Amino acid sequence: MIDALRHFLLIVEHGTFTAAARHAHVSQPALTSSIHRLEAQLDARLLDRGRQGATLTEAGRVLLPHARAAVVAIEDGRRAMEALGRLDTGLVRIGGGQTACTYLLPPVLSAFRRKFPGVALRLREMPEELAVDAFEAGELDLVVAGGARGDRFRDEQIVLVAAPGLDPKSLPFIAFVPGSAVRAVMDRHFAGVPIAMELGSISTVKGSVRAGLGIALVSRTAVATDLSLGRLVEVRDPRTPLPRPLRLVHRGVERLSPAAAALRLLLLADAPKPARRAR
Repeated sequence: MIDALRHFLLIVEHGTFTAAARHAHVSQPALTSSIHRLEAQLDARLLDRGRQGATLTEAGRVLLPHARAAVVAIEDGRRAMEALGRLDTGLVRIGGGQTACTYLLPPVLSAFRRKFPGVALRLREMPEELAVDAFEAGELDLVVAGGARGDRFRDEQIVLVAAPGLDPKSLPFIAFVPGSAVRAVMDRHFAGVPIAMELGSISTVKGSVRAGLGIALVSRTAVATDLSLGRLVEVRDPRTPLPRPLRLVHRGVERLSPAAAALRLLLLADAPKPARRAR
């Protein structure tokens, strides 16, 4: 049944039986027969074929998330079995936003590579929402993202920064593009502020702020060096700093491949422990 579910997902993804058969490397009649067998096993019609392509029936829409979860689980199991009992091979796919991929993950990934040189690493930088979507689709094993799901990783802070010697009250905001995690925080807590620029990377935001073009909300980790060297200053504001806890998302420790499980442990070991409150 798993091959039939894969064929079903390919049809949904590509829109036609012909395109799905091409991506599955099977003939169209073979793929059609596979879907017919799946429909017979489930006693339900899953797809309607028309001039515009294949569309999901109500039963197909109900099956879709379960089919995706089943295929992801099988792929997880296959990778775990391939790497069983050894870490001289394997693959770990990890993703996250700019702060994670630029500042938090590279030192740990470098240490992991030195320890397990035979394990391939794939790091994907993208907006956190898209990284979580890729994770749900089975394209990533681990994701660093905000929210309540997953292992506690780091307690980040969003701070307001400006170039030294300037009056921040006279400056507009330099914002990240809509869709980024920090932009979502800004829209929630600084709604209606004047925005002069919308930029796509941490380096361009920091460079523009250092040039005196505006003020910006940025992760404290991303500006730690600039603050310590005096290239930027933290602006006092009653709304900041804004807490932004990050978590390490996965499908469960028991479902991780040995390589992904080893990277998870290294990431959590490297994460700073929260300070204890004085009694």
